[in-house]
Amino acid sequence: MAPHRSDLWEREDTPPETTPAAPPVPPAPAADAVVLPAIKDAVASGVITGLLLLPLVGFRATESGSGPLTLTYRFGLVAVFALLVAGLRLVLNLTLWRPGRKIRDNRSAGLAALSAKVAPAARPAFFALALLYPLLAVTLSGGLSPSRYWVDLGIYILTYVMLGWGLNIVVGLAGLLDLGYVAFYAVGAYTFALLSTSVPLNAFFDAHVAEGFWASWSFFVCLPMAGILAALWGVILGFPVLRLRGDYLAIVTLAFGEIIRLVLINWVSLTNGGAGISSVPAITFFGVPFNGNDDGFAARFGLDYDSMHRMIFLYFIILGLAALTALVTIRLRKMPVGRAWEALREDEIACRSLGINTTLTKLTAFATGAMFGGFAGAFFAVRVRFVSPESFTFMESAVILAIVVLGGMGSQMGVAAAAILLIGGMEMLRNLSFLKASFLFGPDFDPSLYRMLIFGFAMVAVMVWRPRGLVANRMPTIFLKQRKAVSGALVKEGHG
Repeated sequence: MAPHRSDLWEREDTPPETTPAAPPVPPAPAADAVVLPAIKDAVASGVITGLLLLPLVGFRATESGSGPLTLTYRFGLVAVFALLVAGLRLVLNLTLWRPGRKIRDNRSAGLAALSAKVAPAARPAFFALALLYPLLAVTLSGGLSPSRYWVDLGIYILTYVMLGWGLNIVVGLAGLLDLGYVAFYAVGAYTFALLSTSVPLNAFFDAHVAEGFWASWSFFVCLPMAGILAALWGVILGFPVLRLRGDYLAIVTLAFGEIIRLVLINWVSLTNGGAGISSVPAITFFGVPFNGNDDGFAARFGLDYDSMHRMIFLYFIILGLAALTALVTIRLRKMPVGRAWEALREDEIACRSLGINTTLTKLTAFATGAMFGGFAGAFFAVRVRFVSPESFTFMESAVILAIVVLGGMGSQMGVAAAAILLIGGMEMLRNLSFLKASFLFGPDFDPSLYRMLIFGFAMVAVMVWRPRGLVANRMPTIFLKQRKAVSGALVKEGHG
């Protein structure tokens, strides 16, 4: 028998097997083809910037002592801004926007490992630094009185951290774009201001409890009431917008914020209109006033009287409120309502198909976020001791939303970092006195006037380099065997 040959069954015209060829790599563009267009684009951007800023920045009308306006020219400042824009545009064209540049889909393994190690310690380190901040401010400043500015700045930043965490529940976790969050801030402030200055309430507690009880304890009594009323207004806002998402939801929430502000201006009999409410009672140390009397805080604890005692106590009050906001948010994320928020953010149709009550889910998100906004509003009123509608404009909502977006929607530490950079950085512009030197911008230059311009540049820069925010990774609330950070590119956040 002839031996079996397997090759007899193969067709003679079958080509031999070969490995597939690799896709052709596009050749890198020549240096001249990259540099020359980048220079042209940079020059064009600088010229356009100069033309746009020439009427806005180049001419300034100032009022002299005699009365008439004096026109001053600042063409040098316009040239500086134009050169700055041209330089940044050239750098972008040669780096991030360079034709043929290889784009890495993910971070390097070393950076990812470092981020995984640092992330668990970020939150404890933040709160530890926040606890020690007054001590550091007093020590480095050389006393209580010199540290007033830095302690007040810490209070200011923590207020926006708390507001950012409250809005993060609505925007970051539930995916509901809210442009009227300042309305709940205003409701909390006016609730405390109206109740604390109420003459009937003051007389009632003086007659039935103790003399001066309401003036001493009004903040601690009104704080939960301010949160409850703000949450009620959050539910009132939530009902009309149950079927709205995206741009339509943003427009309705923006209108709600403006309605609240206009009501505060025009309801003069209740809110005193544009004049606002003054003489709000100062905060006390749980009934002990911060004054120089024998029954004051300093005398009770054997200290020399200093007005900074009240400021430091206010700092720890807002730190406690911010910590409460963070702890409640972390706890709610692990509960069914928090997972329902995240499911609603990802896909509302799939959320409905799973049997989740989207109506209740949206209302709880609005109410919870509004409650923390009300707490922050009550603190604002007791800190400033004066409230007016001018303190609750749309710009406040825009700043709070920018903090949430730039920090990374859904990330608490990202929101805190964005609040420190935006609020603290804008405030630091007041200390750049060296820019007033004659060889730079002159003694009439005020850096704080350009904070919104720098604010816009910062937003554009973050959206270019970190489109998912400063902290793009998310830690899952439920996991199998091992908790791993989820990349922000895999999370459909803020689409609503």
